[in-house]
Amino acid sequence: MAGDFQLDSLPYYDQVYNDPSAREVAAYLIEEETQRYRPTKNYLDYLPPLTEDKFLSPVLEKEFERIGSNLPLEQLNMKRYELPPPSSAQRNDIRAWTESVNNSAAQLEHQATRIVNLELLAKYGAAAWKMHNESLQRMVEQQQKQLQALRSQIQEMNWQRKEEQTKAGAELQQLEYSWYELVRKNIEIEKAVCELEQQIRTMKGPENGEQT
Repeated sequence: MAGDFQLDSLPYYDQVYNDPSAREVAAYLIEEETQRYRPTKNYLDYLPPLTEDKFLSPVLEKEFERIGSNLPLEQLNMKRYELPPPSSAQRNDIRAWTESVNNSAAQLEHQATRIVNLELLAKYGAAAWKMHNESLQRMVEQQQKQLQALRSQIQEMNWQRKEEQTKAGAELQQLEYSWYELVRKNIEIEKAVCELEQQIRTMKGPENGEQT
């Protein structure tokens, strides 16, 4: 489990990683480990197949069919905005004139609605846009405060890690020095013991010879 893993590296304290020889050793170990993996043509074989049709809407399907058939893009139909009079063959057709008049009334109403919208925009558009900009500005300021708070937390965490690692590094160095001192003293004691044993054997040598 990831919680059971303990990292014994102290990047704020250890300086061995800056040694070129250490980098060469690390690169060699990485290269050696990569040789153990079997090459695969597709590293995503364990994933289920992608169902692209799941995201297609009827409009997209129709558009993809048009592109696949190399058909030109259909132009925007502007017929609804035109005011064609009845043809010469329909000049005496009341139904054709009625349809043309209704179309003209619809276009007139559409233009009247556009005028009303433009008047409303001229009257309230600036204030609404200003309020929108102020809302966006508040959102930006809020996000900037959150970003600054996160950066402060990250900086504080980095400082804390550096302080802890520096303290732990000093303790490790002291323990390492104590270990070397104990090893040195043990070696000196073993050397002294060996010398005493040699002296004892030397002193006992003649007596042992006389006894034999």
